[in-house]
Amino acid sequence: MARFFDVHPQDPQPRTIGRIVELLQAGGLIAYPTDSCYALGAQLGNKEALDRIRTIRQLDDKHHFTLVCKDFAQLGQFVNIDNKIFRSIKAATPGAYTFILPATKEVPRRMLHPKKKTVGVRIPNHRVVRALLDGLGEPLLSSTLLLPGEETALTEGWEIKERLDHQVDAVVDSGECGPDPTTVVDFSSGYPEIVRRGAGDPAPFE
Repeated sequence: MARFFDVHPQDPQPRTIGRIVELLQAGGLIAYPTDSCYALGAQLGNKEALDRIRTIRQLDDKHHFTLVCKDFAQLGQFVNIDNKIFRSIKAATPGAYTFILPATKEVPRRMLHPKKKTVGVRIPNHRVVRALLDGLGEPLLSSTLLLPGEETALTEGWEIKERLDHQVDAVVDSGECGPDPTTVVDFSSGYPEIVRRGAGDPAPFE
């Protein structure tokens, strides 16, 4: 049965954030809100959680997982990014975007796209997520909480707990969360290609 954490959206309680971080460090899988929609999250390198996400979402090996990062200093450890692309991404960050970029050797191989050797990265504009990242000290391995056969993500913490009670270890609820996933922009070829239109305005990359 999943634990349920009620976190204040503007002033996350340090003790509650600490409990969630401890659960992640112990190998847990969480459902958590972002500035786009709910996501599934685990500690980087947690192979079991990666497999659980694949099972919950019925994903194949070509799915791009995302590293949710605290800032550009952290992001830069995990992807190769030139100055031109950096400026484009920085102008839209933090925000509801996921950027696909060539991965460095710091990214576990099982997270990579098998042919392109790329990974998704994002820096969210959400205080609860940023508090979790501060506590964890590393990126969150993440994937949009979009269930198989459904076109929109779940938006209510209580509903996620009801439906995934025995598939995740915790649900984090901080109030209203939108139904739209991030806008995904693929920079792996050196120029922006919009792969998915979502919560982030795609206009800067068109």
